[in-house]
Amino acid sequence: MIDKKGKNMTKLANDTRVFKIDPSIEVQNVRFDNRYGFTLAGHLYLPKDFEDGKKYAAIAISGPFGAVKEQSSGLYAQTLAERGFVTLAFDNSTTGESSGKKRNMASPDIFVEDYSAAVDFLGMQKFVDRERIGAIGICGLGSHVLTAASIDVRIKAVATSVMYDMSESMWDGLNNSKTEQQCELEKKYLADMRWKEAEEGQVNGPHELAFDENNKPIYWDKMFGKTLPEGADPVTTDFFNYYVGRAFHPRSVNSNGAWDALTPWGYYNFPLQQRIDKITAPKLVVTGEKAHSRYMAEEAYEKMNDPKELVIVPDATHVDLYDQMDKIPFDKFESFFKENLK
Repeated sequence: MIDKKGKNMTKLANDTRVFKIDPSIEVQNVRFDNRYGFTLAGHLYLPKDFEDGKKYAAIAISGPFGAVKEQSSGLYAQTLAERGFVTLAFDNSTTGESSGKKRNMASPDIFVEDYSAAVDFLGMQKFVDRERIGAIGICGLGSHVLTAASIDVRIKAVATSVMYDMSESMWDGLNNSKTEQQCELEKKYLADMRWKEAEEGQVNGPHELAFDENNKPIYWDKMFGKTLPEGADPVTTDFFNYYVGRAFHPRSVNSNGAWDALTPWGYYNFPLQQRIDKITAPKLVVTGEKAHSRYMAEEAYEKMNDPKELVIVPDATHVDLYDQMDKIPFDKFESFFKENLK
């Protein structure tokens, strides 16, 4: 199958998705470019009972931060395709199967642009109605999708699931726990990492720098080992059980590696969500009652203007809303997009 710009669209082969596959949903491997010249890799899901010649509403989906399209975003895409939408789960630039000489380097600007590139791609398909395109960001991509919707009015409805503000978490720390002294120490640490990369090539490291009891940066070059660290807190345990356990994928940053050590650099100078009060499209913010990121979702919700809706899923942690089908409120996502992409 070929779209109007000649990009290849092929049937999915060598399937490595880590969730339960619905064989009734047709999925295609797709490639498309963003305006910076990165080629993004995606899985395009066609709705159940797809009819040739019909125009469909479509949803672009990415996240969590450090995941790939074969993980949570693919699960969301498949489930919403079962409910009648064309959906696109995609890998962000430099990650997964998407291009980039420097691997696993996150950028607030480029990752926001990736959403608009996904809208470009969807709107070029003859079976997609350009006036009925929405977007979802999961976890850290939630802050990116809201930022994208601040300027890209082609996104007619936007939703987040366990939204996580990557700029805030990197530089303020979880629950604003980082001190001014630690922020200055982090800048010195990043300067050292930049010299190291200049001299030796790419260096992996933590994207959210922590400090020990002596205020020294805690460095590591891989997110997780094969076993859970002794005495791990519940949040770390949740992440480990997802990325290393039930949803391990070799191309996932969080499953099998780490971000480039300079990832926080861009998020310091170009923080996300600066103009989310300007989003005119309807907004749905979903988070978990027990999610450690809940306060970030609530803060984003408060900054935005109507129309908006906040859904807090009872008894759900942050990671629960990655793949727990009994907790992800797909009925709500479906009704939100059907109402606002009609």
